[in-house]
Order: sequence, then structure tokens, then C-alpha cells
Amino acid sequence: MPGSQPAADDTSAHDTAALRSVADDTAALRGALAGLLSFAAAEELILLAETAFQAGSDRGSPDRWAAVPLVAHNNQFKGQQAERLVAIQAGQVPASYGEVDHSSASVYRGYSAQASADVRAECRRVSDDLIDRTWALTHEDLLDPARHPWLNGRMLWLQIVVRGFWHATGHLGDYYLAHGQAERAIAMQAHGLATARYLRAPGPAAGLAGYSLACAQARGGLLDEAARTLAEAIGLNPDLRANAGRDPDLAALRDAGLLGALLAPVG
Repeated sequence: MPGSQPAADDTSAHDTAALRSVADDTAALRGALAGLLSFAAAEELILLAETAFQAGSDRGSPDRWAAVPLVAHNNQFKGQQAERLVAIQAGQVPASYGEVDHSSASVYRGYSAQASADVRAECRRVSDDLIDRTWALTHEDLLDPARHPWLNGRMLWLQIVVRGFWHATGHLGDYYLAHGQAERAIAMQAHGLATARYLRAPGPAAGLAGYSLACAQARGGLLDEAARTLAEAIGLNPDLRANAGRDPDLAALRDAGLLGALLAPVG
């Protein structure tokens, strides 16, 4: 009969609604990723601006990094992640990158040799590039770890958060703590956690932000606050439990006997 609809159309409508829901969730995730990456880049540019015209020239050292080499190192990590996304979009297996020895004098000299203006420009470029390439990924790439065996079961979107946000803000916090600005480190990490919450970032990402805040609080002597923050972070991202057990930033919590219950195996 004219105007009749096949029964299969009902299933199609449900499938369309499901796909739309996935698309909406992925769009929200992309927004959260863009916000977190932008937060890290803004904090890096603030640090470079604040230190650019300081009296004297703080070249830093492998055990007390200066601002320019620190951001140069963060730029490299973000660039590596962007290269991975280029490979994914080309249907290739991304390159693997080795660990960086942060205590190496030669590694530090390499970062220190970069000009401040070049590091500042690269910070803007690589951060924008990583955001753009993240936006271009399919939702399957972002959400399905089985799609890429080299991820070893990890979510691609969380790897982007680790390299573009957690790693970057962690080093920024280290900078402020090493330069006698514990309150600044804590405030920045608190702002990062507040940003993750505002963006409604998934629990594992908010957990990373909370973990960084707990580390800053612990190193700043706020042990009770650090324990509470860490408990919340592990609740959001249980994988952080193993990291907390060996992290030197949390040594004060271990020494005070505040980590035992938090690190006890669940169940």
C-alpha cells in the first residue's frame, strides 16, 4: 500500500537513535579533550611569559628544570602523540617512543638549546595540531581499544589526555615546587581538576587531574588533604593505585601511614 513502512524501519529508528547517542557522547568527549589540552597549553604559555623577562638567566639543571627546556620537553611529548594520530589516520601502526631520562645532562642540554621564542611558537602549534587531529579521529578510534592492538587494551582518548594534559601539567607543577612556589603548584593542579569537572571529563581523566593535585598537596605538606584527594582520584581511576604505591611525590603520605588503606587491593 502506498505510504506503508516496512517493519524493519522500527529497528532502523532505534539504530539511528543509538548512533546519535554515540555521536553525542563522542562530541562531548572531544570537547573535554580540547579543553584539557588547551588548559595545559595555556599554563605553559603563562609560565614562559612570566619567566621571559626575569632578571638574570635561569638555565636550570637536570634536577631543577628551567621554564624553556621544560616546555620544550612537553612540546616533544605532544608532538609524538600527534604523530601517532597521523599514523592512525593513514592506517599505519604508530612509532614507539622510548623513555626520557629526565636526569640526563645531555638530554637537558638538548632542550635548553632551543630558543625561547621557538619553544613558545611550537607550544601553540603542537597543541593546536593535537587538538585538530583528535577532532578528526573516528569515534571507533577514540573509544575502541581493540581497533588498535598496539594500545594493549588502553583507550586512545586516555593516551591523548596522558601525553597532552597529565604529563604537561605534572611537569609544570614540578617546576613551581622546585622553585619554592608550592602554593602555586597546588592552585594550578586544583584548577586543572576543576576544569576536568567543568568539562565533565570521563572519570579516568578527572582521576588523573586529582592525582596530580594530591601529589602537589603531599609535597606541599598538606597530607590530610592529599590523602582525601588521592582517595577520590583512585576511585575515579583505579589504575592509579599501582602508580601511587611507588610515586616519590607521595613519599610523605607513605611515611605518615596514610597510603595503606588507599592502596589495599579491592575485594
